Parts: sequence; C-alpha cells; structure tokens
Amino acid sequence: MNWKSFLLGAAFGAIGGYAAKEILSQKTTVSPEKVLAHVKKQFKQNGPISGSWIHMAAEPYEKRQIKYQVYKGGISKNNNGLNEQFEFTADAQTGTILDIQPLTNN
Repeated sequence: MNWKSFLLGAAFGAIGGYAAKEILSQKTTVSPEKVLAHVKKQFKQNGPISGSWIHMAAEPYEKRQIKYQVYKGGISKNNNGLNEQFEFTADAQTGTILDIQPLTNN
C-alpha cells in the first residue's frame, strides 16, 4: 500500500467531515419542545404555571433590524386568583427568549 495515497485520502476525509459538520451546525435549530421547557423553567421561578403552548413551526421575525427564525408560544399563570397570560417569542436556532408580552383581557 502506498502511504502517500493513504495519508492524502485520510486528510481529505477529515477535511470533508469537518466541513460537513460546520455546515450542518449552522442550520440546526432547537426543538420547539426544548424551547417551551426552557420558557416554562424561567416562568416557574415566579410561581406555578397553569398552561402553556408553542407553535411547532419556526417563522420569520425581525427585531431591531435583525432577522431571526422564531417559535412563538404562550404561558398562563394563576397569580393570587388572577389568570395571567403571556406570549413569548424565542429564537429557533438558540432557544433564547427574544420577547415576552403580557396579554390583556378586553
């Protein structure tokens, strides 16, 4: 066996594998279930949650001229007999909460 050919093939294989890993890591998103679990964990720090939901498909969102792919969802809490509802927006790539809005009852 020719060692030059072997080492050249191994080098190209390693470079190709690394390039594929980098390309795939840029495209990955956090699952909606993990995002919802993260949001619920944050809200539970201030009391129990009575309900939650999340859209399973990521959608485009822009905040301060930065574009994201996001999941949107909501949390309900019972606070001293009052039902409070919040809508959240979370980055689909990292799971970071970008925005929380209280929903008002009209």
